[in-house]
Amino acid sequence: MSSVLIRNARLVNEGRVSDGDLLVSNGRIVKIASSIEGEIADVEIDARGQWLLPGMIDDQVHFRDPGAPDKGSFYTESRAAVAGGITSFMDMPNTNPATLTLDALADKKRRAAINSVANYGFHFGVSNDNLDTVAALNPCEVAGVKVFMGASTGNMLVDDPRILERLFAEVPTILLAHCEHTPSIDANAATLRALYGEQIPAAAHPLIRNAEACFRSSSMAVELAKRHGTRLHVLHLTTAAELELFDNEPLAQKNITAEVCLHHLLFDDRDYPRLGNLIKCNPAIKFQSDRDALRQALLSNRLDVIGSDHAPHTWAEKQRPYSQAPSGLPLVQHALPALLELVADEVLPITTLVAKTSHRVADLFAIPDRGYLREGYWADLVLIQPEPEGVAVSQQPILSQCGWTPFVHHRFRHSVSTTLVSGQIAWHANRLHDSCQGLPLRFMR
Repeated sequence: MSSVLIRNARLVNEGRVSDGDLLVSNGRIVKIASSIEGEIADVEIDARGQWLLPGMIDDQVHFRDPGAPDKGSFYTESRAAVAGGITSFMDMPNTNPATLTLDALADKKRRAAINSVANYGFHFGVSNDNLDTVAALNPCEVAGVKVFMGASTGNMLVDDPRILERLFAEVPTILLAHCEHTPSIDANAATLRALYGEQIPAAAHPLIRNAEACFRSSSMAVELAKRHGTRLHVLHLTTAAELELFDNEPLAQKNITAEVCLHHLLFDDRDYPRLGNLIKCNPAIKFQSDRDALRQALLSNRLDVIGSDHAPHTWAEKQRPYSQAPSGLPLVQHALPALLELVADEVLPITTLVAKTSHRVADLFAIPDRGYLREGYWADLVLIQPEPEGVAVSQQPILSQCGWTPFVHHRFRHSVSTTLVSGQIAWHANRLHDSCQGLPLRFMR
């Protein structure tokens, strides 16, 4: 591995911003100082005027590999991720085949080892008939266990109370829950169908998958976790009401944690007339009041981490009528630049953003030696360049296989100038470095 010396950066780490240099050798950070003299590196980067952050660790992506190469693969989506400042990802189990067996898990690890330029980990899925396998999992072999307590595809919707009771009692590691109450969604959809027929507008999405559907499911998950002592992480909160379910305590003091995704922080119901199905996702992007409440909760400990829920679909699929268009957005390529809009607008301090995208994710999933700027840690690093005039997304190539982004009309006030993954340059000066090879994430539980 090449040694890399980054000079004159503004280091953002553990609640502080400081000027300094950082030296990388053999994949790890070997020295951080106000000035590093007398060291010769293979690559030297003058980062004057740029922030140096630990890379974003995205705990929730759907890379569609195996099963849907027209939407995305480890090869294409990991490259989009490093361009967006994501150095590590954790992939969800609803691929084809789903990650419901140890063989399917091993196949994903093999594919990522060959093709991913970002570090990688995998969540295991729950179905109605694999609880014995889930209960016997080695907690160090998976990022977490994912349960769909709401609408999903195939055999991965788990809504039988007996199965949920056993799952919450026996799951051997962190349980991640997608929470939506399917009967409520079905009833809401029937009401809208009676009104609109088959011409339901995309703007109805937050009325169908509404706050009540989310709260009924997430409150059930929290109640089950409290009763069984389950280590629970509720994914992608979308409503102000759900925030009341979670404690405003430091992460180390909590057994039940919560996540928000970047599109629920950046879009709201006013965007449906312009973007339509392009922002159709589950759970739905809801109302401005919900968006504002989620932003405010990030300033406390009520929301612990930010993920992307990157879920690409083809452009042709998204052009179908609302009821036929699939849910999901491609987001990894623009993850950090989009979130940095909240910093530019003084909604979030840069230190809080780094805590929620790097520090707390590493802590929550017990990932050793990543997520911080610390000597001895893996060099997962991102340099952020201010762009006072803004960078038009429409003028940049789209690296995700699906070839589109909901941010096409945006101008971002920051760009990712360099991304290092495990000490290797993965992205620099608007160019991918295919020689970079991501490493498997370790989970020390």
